[in-house]
Amino acid sequence: QVQLVESGGGWVQAGGSLRLSCAASGRTFSSYALGWFRQAPGKEREFVASISRNSLRTNYADSVKGRFAVSRDNAKDTLYLQMNSLKPEDTAVYYCAADVRPDLYVTSSSRFAYDYWGQGTQVTVSS
Repeated sequence: QVQLVESGGGWVQAGGSLRLSCAASGRTFSSYALGWFRQAPGKEREFVASISRNSLRTNYADSVKGRFAVSRDNAKDTLYLQMNSLKPEDTAVYYCAADVRPDLYVTSSSRFAYDYWGQGTQVTVSS
């Protein structure tokens, strides 16, 4: 079992920055890959970024490349998403998720690959 709790969301003006955190507990943190997804009202949940167990592989949605950065601290059991140059279209509930496949380098952009999800944190970007 993995429990995930997101924090760091809030309101920010366009062009601003936010840093999301996802605190994990339960299963050993370094034993699973992690991802960030988001869901805007009336839209499907979409992939944002992912990171492998060993942090050597990351993947980003085209819409956030160059603006967002995903990282993890295996000593603190925490996943991060640094979001810069925020745009109104980034407004959504952001979720972290855990993928427990054993491969050290695996990451996935498919929400169906993830086994555990947090409750989400709201990010609102005003123009």
